[in-house]
Amino acid sequence: MSEAVSDPHSGQPVLVAGSPLASAKRAVVLVHGRGAGAADILGLAGRFVFPEVAYLAPQAANSVWYPHRFMEPTERNQPWLSSALAVLQRLIGELVEGGIEPDRVLLLGFSQGACLASEYAARNPRRYLGIAALSGGLIGDRLDVDGRHGSLDGTPALFGCSDVDPHIPLARVQASAEVYRRLGAVVSERVYPGMGHTVNEDEIAWVRELLSAPDR
Repeated sequence: MSEAVSDPHSGQPVLVAGSPLASAKRAVVLVHGRGAGAADILGLAGRFVFPEVAYLAPQAANSVWYPHRFMEPTERNQPWLSSALAVLQRLIGELVEGGIEPDRVLLLGFSQGACLASEYAARNPRRYLGIAALSGGLIGDRLDVDGRHGSLDGTPALFGCSDVDPHIPLARVQASAEVYRRLGAVVSERVYPGMGHTVNEDEIAWVRELLSAPDR
C-alpha cells in the first residue's frame, strides 16, 4: 500500500503564527473543520494575542480529515482517521522536543477538527493546558463511556455546541463531555440555544481566559 493511501495526511503543511517556537512557552494547536483549511482556523489566533504563545494549524489532505460522518463506525473512516490522529501525535512530539510539554499545549478544533482534537486527547489522556471542542464530539458509532482508560489529570475542557446544530447532535456532545469527566477533565459544557454551526464569543472568551492564566 502506498504512503499516500496508508497515510494520506503525511507531508501536509503546518501553518504557524505568534511567538517563534524557539522562544514560546505555550502552544495552541488549531484543527480546522471539513472543507476548510489551516489558514481559516489560524485566523482565530488573532483573537488570542498573548506573548510567548505559538499557534500551529495543520492542513488536512483535500481539506478533509476523514471522509464520512464522525458518528460512522471508525473503520469506515480509515485510514484517514488514523493518519489524522498521527498528525496531532507528531505535532505534540515536535512541541515536546522543542521544550513545550503537553501541559502547556491547548488543542482547539472546530467541527470535524473538534471531533479529531477531542478524540486524540481521549485516546492519549494526560494533563494538557486545555481542550476546546467547538461544535464537535468524540468519534465513532458508539461511545463506551466506561471503556476509556487513563487520566486527563484536571485538564480544562470545553464542549460548546448549539442545541440545533445540523451536523453535531447535542446528545453526542453531552456524552463526550461525560467521557471527559470520567477521564478526570474539568469540563465546561455549554449549550447555545438556536446558534448556527459556528464559533461564538463565549467560546472565544473561555480560550482567552485559559491562555491568560498563569502557569499552575
